[in-house]
Amino acid sequence: MKNPHTHAPLEPFLILSKSVKGNANAKLISDCLNAPGIYVFSELFEAPNVVDAAALPEVKPYYTLLRLFLFGTFSDYVANANDLPSLTPAQAIKLKQLSIVTLSEKNRTLSYAELQQQLYLDTIRDLEDLIIDAIYQGVLTGKLDQRKQQLQVDETMGRDLRPGQLDGMLEQLATWNRQVADLGQALEEKIQHIGQQITQNEHDKVTYDGAIEKIRKEAQKQLASASSPRKGPAPRGDDFYDSHDYFERMGGRAKKRQLIGKTRTKA
Repeated sequence: MKNPHTHAPLEPFLILSKSVKGNANAKLISDCLNAPGIYVFSELFEAPNVVDAAALPEVKPYYTLLRLFLFGTFSDYVANANDLPSLTPAQAIKLKQLSIVTLSEKNRTLSYAELQQQLYLDTIRDLEDLIIDAIYQGVLTGKLDQRKQQLQVDETMGRDLRPGQLDGMLEQLATWNRQVADLGQALEEKIQHIGQQITQNEHDKVTYDGAIEKIRKEAQKQLASASSPRKGPAPRGDDFYDSHDYFERMGGRAKKRQLIGKTRTKA
């Protein structure tokens, strides 16, 4: 696929611009706009001899047209057609293809209906032929969806910046930079919070493990104490004979023997 981003196809016209003077610049501009494969024009627009001749009545309309090819659209041409030279068929096709690039800046999905309206095309066949040629020329890459009647733009060549567009782009970049900085700060705070939470969790785990170990040791100690024999002073051998029950029992037996003895004597 050809690459219209380079200025190589424009080089012959840049060389001519160094020798062309006065009103001849009008034809130089027209020929350049008509030449196939040329889609970038800023170097010719800024060429010294072209700039010097831009104010001439015969050159001025062509210089304005050249400016339109830098960053304008076909709708812009239609709106100012009375003050501009008529477009050749090749120039009209080129400007319409460049217009698709500009339209895709805001929306990468372009409906056939919108494109037909903006490019002043009567039939879908004309629109699809225009898009296919733009893809072949390297103006854009994308996909035609005939069922949905739309063009899905994947990539486009870069057009020259419109007046004030650079300031807008710089502002967008500044906004994006602030958003990235804010996101980075939020991520840093989140990481710090997670780190603190991990430290706290580790501390809580140590405390919990210590409490569990203490309970386990206490339980083992109580279990060992309950299963061991009671300790205390061993009973004396004569404790049995010193007891009150012993004397009660022995006293009863003595009385019983006395009664038995008396009974035998009487007999």
